[in-house]
Amino acid sequence: MSKRSFPLPEVYRLLEPGPVVLVTTAAKGETDIMAMSWHMMMEFEPPLVGCIVSGRNHSFDLLRASKECVINIPTVELAPKVVRCGNTSGRRVDKFERFGLAPVASSRVGAPRIEECYANLECRIADARWVDRYNMFVLEVVKAWIDPSVKKPRTIHHAGRGAFVVDGETIRLRSKAK
Repeated sequence: MSKRSFPLPEVYRLLEPGPVVLVTTAAKGETDIMAMSWHMMMEFEPPLVGCIVSGRNHSFDLLRASKECVINIPTVELAPKVVRCGNTSGRRVDKFERFGLAPVASSRVGAPRIEECYANLECRIADARWVDRYNMFVLEVVKAWIDPSVKKPRTIHHAGRGAFVVDGETIRLRSKAK
């Protein structure tokens, strides 16, 4: 096998951790939707999620002010709207209205859920110690919603440069305990 050097600024393309999600925030009479793929599970119970939100994003300011958000998990059918949300600033546009997404009141946080997404995770900031240095928020999921009619959700995963991989095939592997 022959390998070649890979550009360091593109390493993220090799390690994208999970599905692209839409993070909704609300503060100061404003709402926003941000596409995000830099997140990771950190703990099972309580469920903690680490999220990187750039300080240049409008959602960063709203999340910091409100200390809560909703992680909305879309399926491949919403991919065009997800990309548009990611390429538009919420400082100038109401993304719910512009992209035809329905905001639904959350039960535990002030940020709205996105009705069209198959799952929604209402979150509160559990730890903000890494925000100033790394733009990393540790969020605790305080309420989770899922659409039971979606049997095999096909999520999208960012591969860089406008490319996405669609999740789909499930394989089951079990090792026998020794």
